[in-house]
Amino acid sequence: MKKHFNLADLYEMVADKVPTRDALVCGDQRATFKELEARANRLAHYLLSRGVKAGDHVGLYLYNCNEYLEGMLACFKIRAVPINVNYRYVDEELLYIFNNADMVACLHNREFLPHITEIRHAAPDLHTFVYVEDGSTEDPGAIGSVEYEQALSDCGDERDFGERADDDLFILYTGGTTGMPKGVMWPHKAVFYAAMGGGGWFHPDGAITRPEQIADRVGDFPIVGMALAPLMHGACWWYACIQLLAGNTVVLSPHRSLVGEQVWDIVEAEKVNAVSIVGDAMAVPLLDALEANEGRWDLSSVFNVGSGGAVFSESKQEAFKAHFPNVFITNSFGSSESGNMGMDGGGKKGQGLGNVTKSEFMSVIADAEGEPHRHVARGEMGIFARSGHIPRGYYNDPEKTAKTIVEVDGKSWLLLGDEARLEEDDTITVYGRGSNCINSGGEKIFPEEVEQALKANPAVFDCLVVATPDERFGSKVAAVVATRGDAQLSLHALQEHAREHIAGYKLPRELHVVEEVPRAPSGKPAYPQALALALSGDYRID
Repeated sequence: MKKHFNLADLYEMVADKVPTRDALVCGDQRATFKELEARANRLAHYLLSRGVKAGDHVGLYLYNCNEYLEGMLACFKIRAVPINVNYRYVDEELLYIFNNADMVACLHNREFLPHITEIRHAAPDLHTFVYVEDGSTEDPGAIGSVEYEQALSDCGDERDFGERADDDLFILYTGGTTGMPKGVMWPHKAVFYAAMGGGGWFHPDGAITRPEQIADRVGDFPIVGMALAPLMHGACWWYACIQLLAGNTVVLSPHRSLVGEQVWDIVEAEKVNAVSIVGDAMAVPLLDALEANEGRWDLSSVFNVGSGGAVFSESKQEAFKAHFPNVFITNSFGSSESGNMGMDGGGKKGQGLGNVTKSEFMSVIADAEGEPHRHVARGEMGIFARSGHIPRGYYNDPEKTAKTIVEVDGKSWLLLGDEARLEEDDTITVYGRGSNCINSGGEKIFPEEVEQALKANPAVFDCLVVATPDERFGSKVAAVVATRGDAQLSLHALQEHAREHIAGYKLPRELHVVEEVPRAPSGKPAYPQALALALSGDYRID
């Protein structure tokens, strides 16, 4: 049977190459490549027995666990489409995603039974439920959900599935900073190359050109990589796939929240080599734990700390280097829609959020209203864009798809929403979301750039930057800040420290100190809520 750039085909070839190697560790759960393969086959057979067929959508409403990746692989094996469900969503958001995603089956933690019972009417075609035990006492009979191990028990582990295709779909729902979740439709081949490096992250020959080459990329000495984000987010799931398709070992945190001490306990116990985080929100508790527990752990196995999917400020990168002098730091750009857009080379520190190399697949596109799209000239601002391996669009949203995927010079380009400038040396400096840009007296100020500068202040635990009205300049920069511990902070002190990193016109003119900076369930910035806090005036510090 012909092999394709299909994630199930690729995984099966790797599993056959290193069947006895550890593939997955999550708390007390461990699985070799052969064991993960066998369990995914059993689940695939169960889904088939329930009438799930190619193209059908299967929800994954789970905490981090081995069953999550088994569920993904099982879907891919039968050409079904896994749908990530954010377990932090409240009923309104769940109602939307269950309705929008057209699910026919759902794998879920037992704990989530009441939520599913409340909103299952939104998915009239949803007929199959499988629950993972988690110690809760919710009644699965309310929706007729079958216990996971029971579902697998009567199914064989044969690999007897039909031929798959490059363009089988994976749909990744992403929350963004505003609005309801959006389902990004990724063909397997596109996401393999765009988000997973085409199997070339750990090999000098780079990306593969034939599916069968994936087994040749498996090294003799596996890297143990720990993905700290929940698997429901693209950054974690992609990292897990990168590791598995290289024959490496994936370590997941079984804990429901990120506690630095618990993470370093796992890193030490599993001799983790690479730690993958999502920006400063994860960097801060990890660094705090290292500061508070000097010498507690043997972390000599670690040789990489990498971030993707959120701002990883220079100050936090430098802090990791202080604790791990011989570790290399990677700061990747990307999103649910784009995959990996390159890594900041550090050559233009202090400019924007970072700088990446321009290529035939990465560019900056002019997006002026009423004018045709075009590539910008050197020195000109536009929208960070990608071509080549890109998603098909947004599920059930043709209008947003048309606005996001545009044609320039006969080629399709995906507009990512981040404003960027094409530099004279043909590199691209990324600044942040244009929709959040602050116009103060004609000067354009990107909140993410200011936030990065503010986070260099040791008194700042978290922050968001918004625009509040100004009589003279129209808008001014306002910082909504959560301080570290009992740290005291004044506007003047915040400005003076930030002046070392950004120009004077970008400095905050207002400071609002809150107990917790508002963020969406995904951890992404909740700018509308931050603006409401600033406009209330209740938290202003002069």
